[in-house]
Amino acid sequence: MTKTLVKTTQDGRPVEVIDGWVCLAGLKEADTLVPVIEHPNRQAILAAVPGATHMAGRLPLTHEEAAIAQGAMTAEQRTIDTSPMAIAQRLRRAMWAKAVAEGVE
Repeated sequence: MTKTLVKTTQDGRPVEVIDGWVCLAGLKEADTLVPVIEHPNRQAILAAVPGATHMAGRLPLTHEEAAIAQGAMTAEQRTIDTSPMAIAQRLRRAMWAKAVAEGVE
């Protein structure tokens, strides 16, 4: 299990990348980062956290923090999990992405 510290929240909880997931105090938050400009609530996010450039679930990240998180997540993804559950998850994500791209939900 690899851990990479991204930041510490104002209340002292660590935001880390653990096994490819952005975690808050050890609990999974997100496995992908979303640029704030693509987020549906971007105006509220930027009003609350003006320096945010990315979101990891409900966690706002600055450009530097997002770079740390993305680097750690990418390093973790270099090892491909070939378990049946991981393969099924990748297939679900691919089918969902294709359906969204074609406008079918």
